[in-house]
Amino acid sequence: MFAHNKRLQYTVRVSESNPGLANLLLEQFGGPQGELAAACRYFTQALAEDDPGRKDMLMDIATEELSHLEVIGSLVAMLNKGNKGKLAEGIDTEAEMYRQISGGGNDSHVTQVLYGGGSPLINSAGVPWTAAYIDTIGEPTADLRSNIAAEARAKIVYERLINCTEDPGVKEALGFLMTREIAHQKSFEKALYAIEPNFPPGKLQGDPRFTGVYFNMSQGEGDARGSWNQGDQWMFVSDRNEQAAVDGGDGMPTVQLKPDEMTALDAMAARTMSKPTIDPPTGAELGAAPDGLSKSAKGKTIKP
Repeated sequence: MFAHNKRLQYTVRVSESNPGLANLLLEQFGGPQGELAAACRYFTQALAEDDPGRKDMLMDIATEELSHLEVIGSLVAMLNKGNKGKLAEGIDTEAEMYRQISGGGNDSHVTQVLYGGGSPLINSAGVPWTAAYIDTIGEPTADLRSNIAAEARAKIVYERLINCTEDPGVKEALGFLMTREIAHQKSFEKALYAIEPNFPPGKLQGDPRFTGVYFNMSQGEGDARGSWNQGDQWMFVSDRNEQAAVDGGDGMPTVQLKPDEMTALDAMAARTMSKPTIDPPTGAELGAAPDGLSKSAKGKTIKP
């Protein structure tokens, strides 16, 4: 059961109208790294979770993300307030109104006209929110890693938004939301490493012949070595011959076909076989001669 408290988790204080900034903040309202996507991701994971501790944690964080959605949505609404009534009532001249709602240099005029200065579920480029942002796969050791990455991405977006405003109240609220991303990342990491073993994700361990092999596939200037490809855990393979057919076979694909399938395949191959001994004219050549002149121009003097 959900119950709404009218008090925000963090007090929103906006110094002045700024529809351009409001539009940028929509990235964290209806964008892929935003609060709604996070809330839905953790909520769906919590519903399917069988571990009581993780279930409780996921539901707590999912619910908090909804409160963050309310904070960011309130910021968007407050930043749009100054122009909302003016646009609805036609207070200013057309030119002045357009200047005010598009002063941010982005699509703020679109959100003002289409959504009346509200908080639509779109990102800052106007793309509607989609459930495709939710990447839950139903395996805790995979989902928790995805959650950690999601919190990290959200923190980076908040950092960039903080750098876009001088409004102290907005900076404060965004700083709080950014900080909570750090706290959630810590919780998810603790929950991940409370599962032993947790790597590799899932149950199957993989083929030991290949789990410690690093294939140096991109070779040339810039090649680098480090803990990610050298040391006791790694076998570094640069030889091109050793990078192919690593299973010991010849590296060529094969398939077992039934007699009737082979007969049909052979018939199709014979019917569609290329004839390398002929040089048929093509559509691109119909209007051009080998020297670049059209057939109608061949043998004629072309004056500049």
